[in-house]
Amino acid sequence: MISLFMTFSDSAGERRVHPDEVDAVAKLVGSIPDVTEAMLFTPLEQSVDHPYKADGSGPVFALQLRFPDLFACEAAMNDGGILASLATGAGLAGLTGLDVTHQVMLTRAFPVDVAEHPAGTTDTCSYLVHYPGPAEDMNAWNLHYLEHHPSIMRTFPDVRQIEIYTRIDWVDRLPSQRVEHMQRNKLVFDSPQALAQALGSDVIKHMRADFVKFPPFAGGNKHFPMLTEVVRPGR
Repeated sequence: MISLFMTFSDSAGERRVHPDEVDAVAKLVGSIPDVTEAMLFTPLEQSVDHPYKADGSGPVFALQLRFPDLFACEAAMNDGGILASLATGAGLAGLTGLDVTHQVMLTRAFPVDVAEHPAGTTDTCSYLVHYPGPAEDMNAWNLHYLEHHPSIMRTFPDVRQIEIYTRIDWVDRLPSQRVEHMQRNKLVFDSPQALAQALGSDVIKHMRADFVKFPPFAGGNKHFPMLTEVVRPGR
């Protein structure tokens, strides 16, 4: 499966996207042909404790759109389409004038013990991580990360989803800036509090112990907790 990430950032850190505008984007992305699922990410209303708060508050808004294959994704990134409009704000004041980047990646899903959220869950929270790179040896990097890190992630209390995204080549005509981070990953929890509890557990020590074994890489990494709305077209 293919994921398109679009990230909307404000260098001044003052902008916020109004809930009505998030709803408008949800309707737009839900109408894109062949999108199987869309995730809309917004900043937390209140910060939560996590080990990487120094990474900042993160983007003002972000999207993850799932497509069944690369060709469907590329078709959606053509001139004059919904994604091209979103890349310049789609006429929404909260999105217009922001710094917008995009990247298409391969989605690698890993098992969790319980994927379903409890009934009544309303504040689903995703922990978005990216590694800008580069690594000295991308194959060695991917082999180590994919073979070791997901099994540790799975031991986080009440983690509902684990996905790792790796690079591919793609073509597009979007007016936003292309980025080529060497990797992204996402962990999903029932709430910001559940995320904070998981990242405050001893599992983080095992994550860090594996981190120091990573093959050499540059660029560091960034971690952002984001509220998450899921849109499933046709449902």
